Amino acid sequence: MINLYYDSRTGNVERFINKVIQITGWTATRIEEGMNITEPGHLVTYTTNFGKVPEKTQQLLATQSQLIYSVSSSGNRNWGRNYAIAADKIVEEYAIPFALKFELSGTMEDINLFIDIIKNQYYDRKRGSEKLDIA
Repeated sequence: MINLYYDSRTGNVERFINKVIQITGWTATRIEEGMNITEPGHLVTYTTNFGKVPEKTQQLLATQSQLIYSVSSSGNRNWGRNYAIAADKIVEEYAIPFALKFELSGTMEDINLFIDIIKNQYYDRKRGSEKLDIA
């Protein structure tokens, strides 16, 4: 079973996740303050304040980043070079492989690409697997 952990403030990431789980049946858990995870999975978050990693996402990663196989981020292309940059910052700080950047709640093409990436390039892989050049 593939586990997804997600953080959503405006609902964009949650809409993306809901579409993914409708198609795949994967398990998704919304990140809450002080949350502890026990199963490895993939992180989907958003970028806030024109280039920052959300606080709840940071809290989870500070204590449990070793259980995260990949990171994906939502963003807004209007932010230019800061578009979905939370993923870049997480990759750099925690050495978690990058999977995908998508705008707002993503298109069906984004959703299908995400599913393909996770199923075919990360399923049952341990942390530290090869980085992707996708997105």
